[in-house]
Amino acid sequence: MIVSPFVATALGPLVAGLVWWAGLLTTGGAVVAAALGSAVALAGLDWMVLLLGFFLTSVLLGRFGRDEKRRRSASVIEKQGPRDAAQVLANGGVFGLGAVAAAGGTSSDTIAAVALGGLAAAMADTWGTEIGMLSRKVPRSVLTWGQLQPGMSGGVSVLGLVATVGGAVLLGAAAVWLRWSPAVAVAAVLGGITGAMADSVLGATLQHRRRSARTGRLTERDVDLDGTPTVHAGGLSWLNNDGVNFAATLIGAGVAFQVHFLVMAFGTQ
Repeated sequence: MIVSPFVATALGPLVAGLVWWAGLLTTGGAVVAAALGSAVALAGLDWMVLLLGFFLTSVLLGRFGRDEKRRRSASVIEKQGPRDAAQVLANGGVFGLGAVAAAGGTSSDTIAAVALGGLAAAMADTWGTEIGMLSRKVPRSVLTWGQLQPGMSGGVSVLGLVATVGGAVLLGAAAVWLRWSPAVAVAAVLGGITGAMADSVLGATLQHRRRSARTGRLTERDVDLDGTPTVHAGGLSWLNNDGVNFAATLIGAGVAFQVHFLVMAFGTQ
C-alpha cells in the first residue's frame, strides 16, 4: 500500500488541517500532527489508516459523554480540549519513528511490531481512560485499591479495563485486516495492554501529584479552578501525564518486540 512521496507529504498537512479546523487540535498540535502524518504515510497507506483509526476513535470517545466527564474530572485533569503538540507526540511519536524506519528501507515485521505496540499502548490507555471515566463505580488506585476521583492518573475500573483490552484488540484486528502479520498483531496487542497498565502504575507512583488548597483533594492541575496555585503532593515534579503516556508507548513497543521475537523463535522450531 505504498503511496508516492508527493501524495504522502501532502496527506499529513491535509488531514491535520481538517482536524485543526474542526477544533480538535491546537495550532502546535496540528503542526506536529501534519509532520507525523506525512512520515507515517511515507511508510504506506496501511500505516496511515492505523494512525487515523487510533486518532478518530480517540476523538469520538473523547466527545462521548463529554459533559459528564468534564463534570467529574474538571478539577483533576490538567489538559482538556484540543490536543496540543506534546499530546500528539506522546501518543504517536513511537509509531511515527517506526514508520520512518519502514519508509527508509528497513521495513520488517519486527519494526512493524514495535511501532504498532507503541500505538496500541496509546490506544488502549486512551480507550480505558475515556470509557472508564463514565463508570458508575468509583475508580480505584492500581496500587492501594483506595478510591480516587475520576480522571486521576493511576485509577482503574472494571469498565476501564475492559475498554483497555478492547482498544488494543481492535487495533490488532485492524492490522490483520490490512494484511499485517498475525504475529505482529498479537505482539502489538499484548504490548499495548501491558503499556496501558504500566501507564496506570507510573501514574500512581512517579507522575507528579498536586493538592488543591481549596478542597484538599489530589489533582494534576498546577492551578485550581478558582485560579489559586496547587501544592506539590508527590511524584516527580517534572513528570506530567504526557511524559507518562510517552513512557507507556515505549513500554508497549518494548514488550511487543519481545513477544514478536518469542513468537517467531518458537514458530520456526
